[in-house]
Amino acid sequence: MAHRSIHVWFLVAIWPSLSVADMIDTSGLQPWEPCALCHGIDGVSRMAKFPKLAAQPEAYLVKQLLDFRSAHRLNDDNVMADNAGLLSRKQVLAVAQYFSAQDAPMPVEAMESVNSELGGALFNSGRPAANLPACASCHVDGEPSANYPAITAQHPGYIEKQLRDFRDRRRQ
Repeated sequence: MAHRSIHVWFLVAIWPSLSVADMIDTSGLQPWEPCALCHGIDGVSRMAKFPKLAAQPEAYLVKQLLDFRSAHRLNDDNVMADNAGLLSRKQVLAVAQYFSAQDAPMPVEAMESVNSELGGALFNSGRPAANLPACASCHVDGEPSANYPAITAQHPGYIEKQLRDFRDRRRQ
């Protein structure tokens, strides 16, 4: 019985340190390097689930990271909320500056489909009957302007998901 109580005592003693344990050893890394696991070291993710961050406006990236950190913006499984929550304010600024300074990726070729025609019309003209402005009115033909991200080089699947999230009020 004494042997068992030693194990319980040990678990109770180390439990607080387990709750803040990080699965990836980030000591010695720049704050943007863990981000590169999903978004690419050059900010050009290869997987549609993860947005391309290269050359996005610095202020936009800061806002998104702070929104994730405060749980004002959530994503699937809240992975970004967890990761952004590990960054200090100074690190958030460094991450945004780093990815903002990377070379912009090439625009994605428009896919030949009915959806790309509808998407092109929405991007260029919006839906006046629904009081929905053209995407281009803020994204300036996909180039960063003010706090709006460039979207012409973004993964089409990512754009579709974000539009669904806006529609379903998971994004604001």
